[in-house]
Amino acid sequence: MAKQCNIQYIALDDNWRKEQKLQWFTENPLKEIPFEHIQPDKNNSWINIADNDFENLLALCNKDVKAGKSKKAIFELFSTGFLTGRDEWVVDFSKMVLGQKMNLYISEYQKHIIGEKNYDGTIKWSRNLKRRLEQGKTEIFDEHKINPCSYRPFTNPFLYNSDLFIDEKGAYNNVSKNQNIYINFRYGSRLDFCCLSTLYAPSYSFYSLDPCQYISMYRFDIQGNRIENITDWGLQQFTKQYGKKGVTKEAIFHYVYAVLHNPAYRKKYELNLKREFPRIPFYNDFKQWSLWGEDLMNLHINYATVKPFKLDEIVAEHNVTNQSVWEKLSKPKLKANKVIGEIEIDGFTTLMGIPKQAWEYKLGNRSALEWVLDQYKESKPKDPTIAEKFNTYKFADYKDQVLDLLKKVCTVSVETMKIVGEMEKQVQ
Repeated sequence: MAKQCNIQYIALDDNWRKEQKLQWFTENPLKEIPFEHIQPDKNNSWINIADNDFENLLALCNKDVKAGKSKKAIFELFSTGFLTGRDEWVVDFSKMVLGQKMNLYISEYQKHIIGEKNYDGTIKWSRNLKRRLEQGKTEIFDEHKINPCSYRPFTNPFLYNSDLFIDEKGAYNNVSKNQNIYINFRYGSRLDFCCLSTLYAPSYSFYSLDPCQYISMYRFDIQGNRIENITDWGLQQFTKQYGKKGVTKEAIFHYVYAVLHNPAYRKKYELNLKREFPRIPFYNDFKQWSLWGEDLMNLHINYATVKPFKLDEIVAEHNVTNQSVWEKLSKPKLKANKVIGEIEIDGFTTLMGIPKQAWEYKLGNRSALEWVLDQYKESKPKDPTIAEKFNTYKFADYKDQVLDLLKKVCTVSVETMKIVGEMEKQVQ
């Protein structure tokens, strides 16, 4: 039988070492310590309790629908990102290399179908794949399954979109078909809330170590028909608040995206957003917030086609005849210096003139520019088979592409911060 408990709490200096804290308890008898009585909230949180109106806002999506609770939420369907269980095998910047990897993977998998199921280390196994093998499931290679995906922010490598070799696809099967628009947000993280819109469903680790949840403009029924994912109930709440003129499900989608970028919203509900799904307030001037959201979304999903920012591309002249020296200079550095506004690409090339605002556009603990730099670094694959047979990635093959991408993401970052700055002027 559950018993009531009393939580008594006192905070000591965070900078104290363990020995100092133990000494403090030695010098202060328990009965004399001025504890604070803590009353846990409905989520059983008893530290950093958020005392605000978060519970009164509109639910973005309802995690408890399967438990038979109310479906009163703005969005009908939400999902975690796709989880492959074998990223190094099914994701690659090179379409050709990805095809080669998957041909080998499928060939090795087939040997286990007809032979002993010993799960050797040639290919990457997982619980889901072992279960599918036991069920006799198989698949032939299909180059049409190779399509771009949203793997990390502003990075769209190729994914082998397989029903067999991707462990979990989430609620949406077409993870690499741009028939939709997604809003991807970090959930359950100690880091600051962030979100980004993409044309493809994101990976589970879209924001690296933290789980990625997403909502979309559309969902699909069993027959494959596309349906607006915003509920009629959600539409009704907005029309009650603002009237019917200009309030459509698409406009609500843009409104939500703007609200999730609002610095005042993120600050006020910071603690809630670290452990709960977002909720949405009603702001004055629905039209303006919807327009801001639409502008942000267009910037973010069309980042590859925006006008590149005019950065200074400095190319050092080295009169090098020694091959080893040349290779050393060519080795990628991809190092950002935010203080002076430059990115050192390698020993030859440096991008200069990056404005301060560009670094201020962050997704978690990294700026958008730093996400790009991180994804294009050279590193040895962890998978032993990949390391032996397919360790072919060379930054030099993508250097021009990355230079162009950095200039475009710089434009996206600056323009994003301009819109966010306009939001900050709006008093709510």
